[in-house]
Amino acid sequence: MAAATKKSKLEKSIVIFIMVVGGVLVSIPFIWMISSSFKPESEVLSMPPAIIPDNPTIQNYIELFTNLNFAVYLRNTLVIVLFSFLGLLFNAMAGYGFAKYSFKGREKIFYIVLATMMIPGQVTMIPVYLLLNAMGLTNTMTGIVLPGLAVAFSIFLFRQFMTTIPDDLLEAARLDGAGEFYIFFRLVVPIAKPIFAVQGILTFIAGWNSFLWPLIIANDEGLYTLSVGLSLLQGQYASNFALQMAGAAFMVVPIIIIFAFFQKYIVEGFTMSGLK
Repeated sequence: MAAATKKSKLEKSIVIFIMVVGGVLVSIPFIWMISSSFKPESEVLSMPPAIIPDNPTIQNYIELFTNLNFAVYLRNTLVIVLFSFLGLLFNAMAGYGFAKYSFKGREKIFYIVLATMMIPGQVTMIPVYLLLNAMGLTNTMTGIVLPGLAVAFSIFLFRQFMTTIPDDLLEAARLDGAGEFYIFFRLVVPIAKPIFAVQGILTFIAGWNSFLWPLIIANDEGLYTLSVGLSLLQGQYASNFALQMAGAAFMVVPIIIIFAFFQKYIVEGFTMSGLK
């Protein structure tokens, strides 16, 4: 028994050591990126390389917002994220409808929604662009956010989770005189907090990283997002690595922070929604 316990502790120690070493190796590029963003341009490529800047400065970040329109890109990105969360609410309503309402063609419509998940987004971009162009919505913020309001995968996850809510609970609320909107917002939404949490995180990441669609639909630089602005930065300031690192850090760090704090909800949400 003692030998088995000792062997188990040794295996655990080896696993922990491997995970720590792997974590450090994976973290090196991110640490280097953040460190370089606080270095002067002349110090980034200095030899030997140093993780800690000798002359730390925030001038790179100041230049992003004073000379490179990153304030405009940030505003546009936050608008997209805000409307993405509005779309998340619509997706939750759709998932609730598929899960708890009986209507003609419900299963067929749901299968059509699932079928759209099999079509790559790049395939539908041209038809969607032509539709928006016919409606006069190209080169507008409306044209950027409108196609992202309905997400089949989000509807699927909400539907899978909300099928687990007992029908008796909803019927009891209706017998007490509660309306459908009251039931959804005061009863269903609190129960569905785990799936709202995971979908909220994924929605934020998708909206924050939005790149290809804003680049296609918008011709005005005033409608570009942070991702598009970062690509412009890499083209216009290809030799200024410190400035590029500052832009990349500004893009990546918020996602890392959010994922670090809420990663448990991602696992919990996928588990509770029936994905194994």
